[in-house]
Amino acid sequence: MSAWIVIAAYYESSSIGDVVSDVIEAGYENIVVVNDGSDEATSDAARDAGATVLEHAINRGQGAALRTGMEYALRNGAEYIVHFDADGQHQADEIPSMLEPVRRGDVDITLGKRFEQSDSIPLSKYVVLQGAILFQFVLTGLWLSDAHNGFRAMSRQAAKTLEIKQERMGHATEIIEYIKRHDLRYEEVPVTITYDDDIEGQGLMNAINIAKKNLFYKFFK
Repeated sequence: MSAWIVIAAYYESSSIGDVVSDVIEAGYENIVVVNDGSDEATSDAARDAGATVLEHAINRGQGAALRTGMEYALRNGAEYIVHFDADGQHQADEIPSMLEPVRRGDVDITLGKRFEQSDSIPLSKYVVLQGAILFQFVLTGLWLSDAHNGFRAMSRQAAKTLEIKQERMGHATEIIEYIKRHDLRYEEVPVTITYDDDIEGQGLMNAINIAKKNLFYKFFK
């Protein structure tokens, strides 16, 4: 069955080639990388590794890039869509476990949860995530064990339901709100997130800005 891997990329020339290669090695050939207004080297590395590359002329944000990639995948017959990060944090060999509950028809969407299998989470990142989990629950009414984890898998119908409007990082909470609003069946699946010196987590101020934007969209849009 047709599974498409959608990757938003912004200045990821050093990692995107390996990420695409790992996904292909895991058995997935339908890969669309959306270069969100960054350097040509990012596009070249993704294309050389075997991905289809779409370009944003300017930087619009991860939410906008995922929306562009999903629209392309749906137009090309995707039965399943997987959101996957460009920076090497996610593990391609975990894509099957993310897809399996959706393929079986048990759920409409799976959401990665990092705390069971990722034991090297920086303390500052851990604290921010715990606050984000609580904030997400207050805003959406869904209690999840993780927040802003970009590893997701979904059915075609679920992907069509997620009309992402928040173009930057606020889309992560927006997706949870869509799950609640449309009563989508979901499951959290343990995944491994790799942190190293070259991968920067979101800081406290960034998390606060995301929260402010989510509140604005919740009450004024």
